[in-house]
Amino acid sequence: MRTTKQLTGKATKFTKKSKRSSRWFLTPSFLGVFLFFVLPFFVVIYYSMVNNPIAHEFVFLDNFARVARNGAFQRAVRNTAVFSAISVPLAVVLSLLLAVVLNQRLPFHSQFRTAFLSPMMVPVASIVLIWQVLFHYNGAVNDIIVNMGGDKIDWLKSDKAIFVIVILFLWKNLGYNMIMFMAALGNLPTDLIEVAELESANRWQIFVHIKLRYMSSTILFVTIMSLISSFKVFREVYLLTEDHPVENIYLLQHFMNNMFGNLDYQKLSSAAIYMSLAMIVIIGVLFAIENHFGKDVEE
Repeated sequence: MRTTKQLTGKATKFTKKSKRSSRWFLTPSFLGVFLFFVLPFFVVIYYSMVNNPIAHEFVFLDNFARVARNGAFQRAVRNTAVFSAISVPLAVVLSLLLAVVLNQRLPFHSQFRTAFLSPMMVPVASIVLIWQVLFHYNGAVNDIIVNMGGDKIDWLKSDKAIFVIVILFLWKNLGYNMIMFMAALGNLPTDLIEVAELESANRWQIFVHIKLRYMSSTILFVTIMSLISSFKVFREVYLLTEDHPVENIYLLQHFMNNMFGNLDYQKLSSAAIYMSLAMIVIIGVLFAIENHFGKDVEE
């Protein structure tokens, strides 16, 4: 019979072989991440610190200072911040409310859930076409306003344009967020809820002190995903209004796209790094808030 020492030695050899094999299997993934994510990031940093792609003269932070003083960049930052500050909280709160309502097993709740998910399956070009039909100067919304005795509004060429984009953003993202919250509501500790009900806690107290606390990680995830989506709404805005939209929906990605079109890689790279740093700070703050309010739940 084999001794314990022999069996242990064979197990150790098998473990070492498995580790070597796993490294070979992981190598293509690591190469892909390095080539398509890590290396381009360092290229962006390099371009942000040289005067132009031909001379390659090192100028350190001069490009960042130029971009920070640029009026178009300042306007793009302000508009992006306003849009995210409006759309992200609305996306989180409304999707949470929808999840709570549909979690009550109402009639046709499956059909409602499918209806809210359907925008995720619609191509961007089709979404833009629908919004153009609705919010064009001679579109359906203005027809309704005129029939009610109001005046037409040029939605996409006035200060009302941001509301059109917010509605578009919510229509497209509420379904995904709602599904995340419904999954979280389905995994809540029922024993704690039953104890709270026995202690005469009302529905609002149970929702605030138990459900929200145990859903803190999901709320964080949904908030981060909504924030990222708010920075990606450029596609829809671009298809609706092209390169130079009305001032209050001129976003950061408009600025970067225009810099790319002008081959001004220094401003483009500097703006991209500013955007990345802002995202890192915001996500870090969100994680700190979630850790503060959710640490006792994890314990």
